[in-house]
Amino acid sequence: MIKKLRLKNKITQEKLQKYFFITGEALEKCKISMSKERLAEAKDFFDMASRYYDDAKYFESKGDYVLAYAALNYAHGWLDAGARIRLFNVKDSKLFTVDD
Repeated sequence: MIKKLRLKNKITQEKLQKYFFITGEALEKCKISMSKERLAEAKDFFDMASRYYDDAKYFESKGDYVLAYAALNYAHGWLDAGARIRLFNVKDSKLFTVDD
């Protein structure tokens, strides 16, 4: 039982690749809102997400799956927050907390 629990709580290469795919897809779907008043804010959110995504790749290359996974979650969090406050025009309720 304990061995099964340890495996379930482990960040595997497969799990990490799944979240790289999900967050990569979210990055591709984010279109910055055309609102000039909020353009700088939208660019900042997207930049932060992109930087965390790149950090995740770096940590993965070093074999640190825990930090890579954490960075992916931060990346997706920035994208999701930007979508939620309408900095990004997205219509995907599977990747973001927005209504279709």
